[in-house]
Amino acid sequence: MKFDVIGDIHGCYQELLKLIDRLGYEKQRDVFIHPENRQLAFVGDATDRGPESLEVLRLLFALQDEGILYYSPGNHCNKLFRFFKGHDVQLAHGLEMTVAEWKMLPPQEQQQFRKRYLEFYEQLPHYQQLDHDLIVAHAGLKAEMVGKPLSRGIAVFVLYGDITGKFHADGRPVRRDWAKSYKGPKWVVYGHTPTREPYFINNTVNIDTGCVFGGSLTAFRFPEKEIVSVSSEQPYQPDRFYRYT
Repeated sequence: MKFDVIGDIHGCYQELLKLIDRLGYEKQRDVFIHPENRQLAFVGDATDRGPESLEVLRLLFALQDEGILYYSPGNHCNKLFRFFKGHDVQLAHGLEMTVAEWKMLPPQEQQQFRKRYLEFYEQLPHYQQLDHDLIVAHAGLKAEMVGKPLSRGIAVFVLYGDITGKFHADGRPVRRDWAKSYKGPKWVVYGHTPTREPYFINNTVNIDTGCVFGGSLTAFRFPEKEIVSVSSEQPYQPDRFYRYT
């Protein structure tokens, strides 16, 4: 099977529609189907920071209902899940925008949407092995973690990456570049850390090209290993992009 893996969307619904169209998908009812039977896949973080998080989620719900959702949840997905479960989470880093959207719904629709999101999230795998040579994980996955029983360490890694426990001055966590030492034969496609261009190294590629920060929304086509992108409609924030060294 062939896949088009899409990077972090963060509520940029219009850009998502443009990218899906550019990839050659056609709308059928509430979902998008490719005439050559390609499948959409996602590295997670569909919501927060952008203007239309609920619309992105409605599309993902529809894909899940059709049995054609390939989605690896990210840290923002997890935080919204915990919020809807009633946990004490901080309304910051874009979650406040998603919650504000949700609270604009009529009360009955709020509860229906909350229930549907909880069902959506609880069905998601922590990461996906979509092909013998393709893995999709939100923040990445070390070769030695592939196929191992899920542990807290693996769960934290796929959501947050190789964190050190330290923080930058602006509050962002300090992360190691795990991909530099990746030696696995399988391709790992991930996002989480915004970068101006897709970052290729050692059979891995980071495709979070910072759409919500004015960059672009990117797809990685597999097995072709090709990049397809559309420009963002959001204000450009140059300080939000990470530079790999």
